Amino acid sequence: MNEKFSKELQGQLDELKRDKVYKTLNYLDSPQAAHVTMEGRGEVLILSSNNYLGLSNEPSVVDAGRKGLERFGAGTASVRFICGTFTVHRALEEALARFSGTASALSYVSAWNANEGFTATVVQEGDFVISDALNHASIIDSVRLAKAITKCTTAVYKHSDMDDLREKLAGAKSARRRIIWTDGIFSMEGDIAKLPEILELARTYDAIVVMDDSHATGVLGATGRGTAEHCGVLGDVDVITSTLGKALGGAAGGYTAGPASLTDYLTQRSRPQLFSNALPPTVAASALAAVEFIEQHPERVKKLHENAKYFRSAITEAGFSPLAGDTPIVPIIVGETSLALEMSERMLREGVFVTGFGFPVVPQGHARIRCQVSAAHSTADLDFAVATFKKVGKSIGLLK
Repeated sequence: MNEKFSKELQGQLDELKRDKVYKTLNYLDSPQAAHVTMEGRGEVLILSSNNYLGLSNEPSVVDAGRKGLERFGAGTASVRFICGTFTVHRALEEALARFSGTASALSYVSAWNANEGFTATVVQEGDFVISDALNHASIIDSVRLAKAITKCTTAVYKHSDMDDLREKLAGAKSARRRIIWTDGIFSMEGDIAKLPEILELARTYDAIVVMDDSHATGVLGATGRGTAEHCGVLGDVDVITSTLGKALGGAAGGYTAGPASLTDYLTQRSRPQLFSNALPPTVAASALAAVEFIEQHPERVKKLHENAKYFRSAITEAGFSPLAGDTPIVPIIVGETSLALEMSERMLREGVFVTGFGFPVVPQGHARIRCQVSAAHSTADLDFAVATFKKVGKSIGLLK
């Protein structure tokens, strides 16, 4: 064991603790639901989960995973191209393509792998890849990896600034291909990509649009089909990546959806696909059940929209100024990372589990409490959360 290395890391950890930005883990002892049992704290209201539709604990989804486990076993024990492709993978991918409004879909063990697997595989030398400044870290790293591998040209446009995007696309007319990467919902801001305008620019400059819809799948649109449905352009986005680990049951996994030629090519060449075990069948089965549940129960999506609107209005009336938006992500800016962490800890002591985010997840000085509303929350749950925010906000000087 290299003791010097261990001591160096301990010194870095001590520095985080001195700066009051060291984060401790909270251990849950129950399924994700509106209320969870937390080790050492009992039951608390959770307002920081990606379980947007409450499907993590939906009986039909859990039962599907159990049956998948019994039928197919604990795992695939193989990558897809050897002997790791099960019939449940095909059924899931057909459902994901249908749900996304695309011809085909390919599952990955995570949405991060799906993003990395697309950019580094498809992009070639001479291509131009441009990414929104507030895109998820997985998109940023996937573009960096593609640049390192292929020597493609990359650029970043100011967040949702269509003039900046237009200018940079115009300057890349000589590129072999132009690829625009955007999130659907930007996870730390809670705002929605200007998708119709992005698609119009793509048509003007002959660009390909790739959208990570992880926080919008099951969330936006009348039937939960995501940002494209919300914007009235379902079927118009060239490539959609998303996750199975949020609204679609919350277990794990991700996928890429697009033309059949794309998913076939990724199957042949995408390294995260080729060199990782396939998605566990039990996870594929529960995710498939989640997609089918949403298709059969659009009222669950409607309930989510109603809850998000109610909470946003109530927290604003309470005196807070959340970032504007129409999504279940409601960020409350508090400033410094230490204050965000202190506030989240005080909220937890009062029975509400919310998470404080600071640097490097968000820029310095823009630390926040990110609230995430679920269809599983009752009005009483949301009222309790708002009352707790008021109490804690006054105690730390955010409210008078």
